[in-house]
Amino acid sequence: MFAAACTTQSGPAKQHNNEWISLFNGKNLDNWTVKIHHHEVGENFAQTFRVKDKVIQVNYDGYGDFNEQYGHLYYNTPYSHYHVKLEYRFYGDLQKGAPSYTLRNSGLMFHSQDPKTMPKEQDWPISVEMQFLGGLSDGQPRPTGNMCSPGTDIVYKGKKLESHCLDSSSKTYDGDQWVKAELIVLGDSLITHIINGDTVLQYSEPTIGGGVANRYDPRIKIDGKKLKQGFIALQSEGQPVEFRNIYLKDLSKK
Repeated sequence: MFAAACTTQSGPAKQHNNEWISLFNGKNLDNWTVKIHHHEVGENFAQTFRVKDKVIQVNYDGYGDFNEQYGHLYYNTPYSHYHVKLEYRFYGDLQKGAPSYTLRNSGLMFHSQDPKTMPKEQDWPISVEMQFLGGLSDGQPRPTGNMCSPGTDIVYKGKKLESHCLDSSSKTYDGDQWVKAELIVLGDSLITHIINGDTVLQYSEPTIGGGVANRYDPRIKIDGKKLKQGFIALQSEGQPVEFRNIYLKDLSKK
């Protein structure tokens, strides 16, 4: 089954207050494109991404074994300077065969490569991720709004970060509660993560580089190239999750 095509939009995104636009119409996946590992761009395998009760739902009820079918749902317009906000919540159980680290784990990819440039067998897009983690109700801290970097590098506190992920200072959110996440991206300079109104992480200078992303087109992964803009995507890693109230304010003219 195929989601919206990459090349056209059905009309302008709905205006919100103070120049915010709604990226999700609450009805369907118009203006969004699916890319799932092991599948061609546009193939929404087993309706992984679907709309239910005015939310975008990630659901695996049509899967057998997960089989590393990591997926992403891309908004069709790239941006450079912007403020995006959404709400997410985890629900249900981890899909059979999904890695244990993906338990109550999802994310918002940004400055991503165009999904049309991803080969069928590429697992992760070259991008930066605002990682969402849910608490495990075990009393242990598990922050959300973290940073991960598939095929990219960032600078943190004046130095290139050597690790793939970087924890935020957020609280731990257990259960199936909705969590508000905001991301402010200023091209290839400052990036800010906000959770439930609190700034939890800042870093800068996203560039192409590093590992994790596999079987990409080498013409796309130009290490050292600054990431000034790219696509936004919602992640599917094996854990059911829902997204709603997705808004963006374009800051490029300010």
